Amino acid sequence: MKAILALEDGRLFEGRAFGASGTTTGEICFNTSMTGYQEVITDPSYRGQIVAMTYPQIGNYGINPEDAESSAPHVRGFVIGELSPVASNWRSRQSLPDYFSQHGVVGIEHVDTRALTKHLRSRGAMRACLTTELSAEEAIKTAQASPSMEGMDYVQEVSTEAGYIWQDDSRRFALPNASTGQLETYLELPPIKHRIVAFDFGIKWNILRRLRQAGFEVDVVNSRSSAESVLAKNPDGIFLSNGPGDPAALGYIHEEVKKLIGKKPVFGICLGNQILGHVFGGKTYKLKFGHRGGNQPVKDLRSGRISITSQNHGFAVDAESLPSNVEVTHLNLNDDTVEGIRHKDMPVFSVQYHPEAAPGPHDATYFFEEFASLIDQTK
Repeated sequence: MKAILALEDGRLFEGRAFGASGTTTGEICFNTSMTGYQEVITDPSYRGQIVAMTYPQIGNYGINPEDAESSAPHVRGFVIGELSPVASNWRSRQSLPDYFSQHGVVGIEHVDTRALTKHLRSRGAMRACLTTELSAEEAIKTAQASPSMEGMDYVQEVSTEAGYIWQDDSRRFALPNASTGQLETYLELPPIKHRIVAFDFGIKWNILRRLRQAGFEVDVVNSRSSAESVLAKNPDGIFLSNGPGDPAALGYIHEEVKKLIGKKPVFGICLGNQILGHVFGGKTYKLKFGHRGGNQPVKDLRSGRISITSQNHGFAVDAESLPSNVEVTHLNLNDDTVEGIRHKDMPVFSVQYHPEAAPGPHDATYFFEEFASLIDQTK
């Protein structure tokens, strides 16, 4: 079946549909990860977006429940160069087209993703329409009529309705190695040392897994939870998750988080970093085409250490807007944007990228241990 990807500036890409049929709109963006398409598809931070993968062939290892980052896909549409005709992996339970058909996601292949990426890099992320039923002219008009990402609150769409204690299997997979005495496929979890509350703004399951692996019991709460209800749980610390949309549109969250500062140690990731920027009195702005992929170099200004990081965000904290008691701790080496901040007087810190990866490198996993050490220091 023929499909059309139409951008709001009139640029058209034709290809072949896979998965569901129909029409969808969203902000078109690109991801440079070479693996991990399933994690990308199920990341709630992609709510409201049509994602193009720059890696040429997608779908070769299928879909499996263990690699999901949420219970369903969140991308509005999916754009690739070539769909693998075979899903070959011992963990695969379903092909990518079958998964998209099951969940109503429109995909398009045979697109020149290199040309699309260069166009977005030059013109910036923009609204788009992906369709199997509209004409080219209709698709362009539909893209132009769709809502902008700026000012959008998608957090309410992806946050859990009911709170819960994370209890899913969080053991880390490891290949057996007789020479080291590692004979089991999964490593045993450490005992629980700290109890924390995690705000679900669109939290990835691998964040919850990593927190449990670092010795945390995680009580997940809705994004609209009040500061009073969180403090009533008397947690050892508070975690602010990743999530979709415009951080400036989340004033109701800023107000509640502000009441928590100084009461408990706080750690934020991605949207959590941007929320803290607003809580401290700073501002955020929209990046031209965002950072999405597993190859972003970040410098820790405190140590000089450089990590290759996994990222997924379209907004950034404005360093010039931050007060003097907030320190920029990390910078992106590609464009000098803020990648981490910390309060100089209170136990609060955050990073813009994803230390839990999924997909991506594990250079920054140490932040979960850093959070645990911060809690130990403040007890």
